[in-house]
Amino acid sequence: MSDKMALSEAGFIMRYAGNPILSREDIPYEADLVFNAGIAKFNGKYIMVFRNDYHMKDEALPMPSTNLGLAVSDDGLNWVPDAEPMVTLERARELGGSLYSNRDAREISRFYDPRLTVIDGRCYLCFAVDTPHGVRGGIAVTDDLKEFEILTLTVPDNRNMVLFPEKIGGYYYRLERPFPIYGRSEPEAFDVWISRSPDMVHWGASDLVLGVEDVPFSDRKIGPGAPPVKTEKGWLTAFHAVDYDEDRGKKGWEKAWKKRYTIGLMLLDLEDPSRVLKVAKTPLMIPRADYEVSGGFRNDVLFPGGLILEDSGEVKLYYGAADTVECLATATLNELLTFLDNEG
Repeated sequence: MSDKMALSEAGFIMRYAGNPILSREDIPYEADLVFNAGIAKFNGKYIMVFRNDYHMKDEALPMPSTNLGLAVSDDGLNWVPDAEPMVTLERARELGGSLYSNRDAREISRFYDPRLTVIDGRCYLCFAVDTPHGVRGGIAVTDDLKEFEILTLTVPDNRNMVLFPEKIGGYYYRLERPFPIYGRSEPEAFDVWISRSPDMVHWGASDLVLGVEDVPFSDRKIGPGAPPVKTEKGWLTAFHAVDYDEDRGKKGWEKAWKKRYTIGLMLLDLEDPSRVLKVAKTPLMIPRADYEVSGGFRNDVLFPGGLILEDSGEVKLYYGAADTVECLATATLNELLTFLDNEG
């Protein structure tokens, strides 16, 4: 495998010795790929809503099936999945029906990539849906992880949305990653944007936060990953960044995979989160562990989905690896902020 962009990661980041923390072997229903989860603390527990792709090798199907599963933990390390999926495609269509006024909600063909944020005691779920007319980002809310209300859906094409955990200046804010095909001269040159809302339903005042050209370790798309965490110095924000090498490829679940996904870190202004205070010019994490670089559906992929700041000052970074399993890495808040000081 060639590597035209040689990268190294932060030396202080610690992968959990028990990785992967969740894989298909742990799931009591049909599962092939368990990854890209949203994680939060809610009602005294750690909760994880994960993407589960299955029927991966059924050649009779045009694409794999997907549902969302729920797992719960007391310590953020050991996870117990529910006996059944939390949101199936049928349930997603039922939920989506409340917002489809002129088309059947059966347009939704996939409901995936969850991100969780707890705001004022309520759990908000960001997600993506595939439709014949493009990819839409959505936000739902739940109080019990059983009943959900979809509050809003974007126009195509938008995804990777994450919410800030509190109002800022009277508004809710979200980071997002639209993907304009005609408006950008380079392929997949997609950026991180921000929008705000007075009510979690109506969104606007959109602005560019971080362009792909601002990230030296990416020559393709970037996008939000884990919901931001509030610190005294700013909103600590992990994002995903992609680089591409035509000479890359592997045999396996996919015949060739020419991209690499790494994890970047930035700090946003507390009062104006559209303003980047610092962005690290080198990655926080790159794929290097066995479960990140081999044996997966798409090797060399790290995708951050949850960032939890503990009272001890430890930060838990949850991420999907190789689009196949869910993993955990840790660092201290001081280490992360120092990294931004030194690399920003």
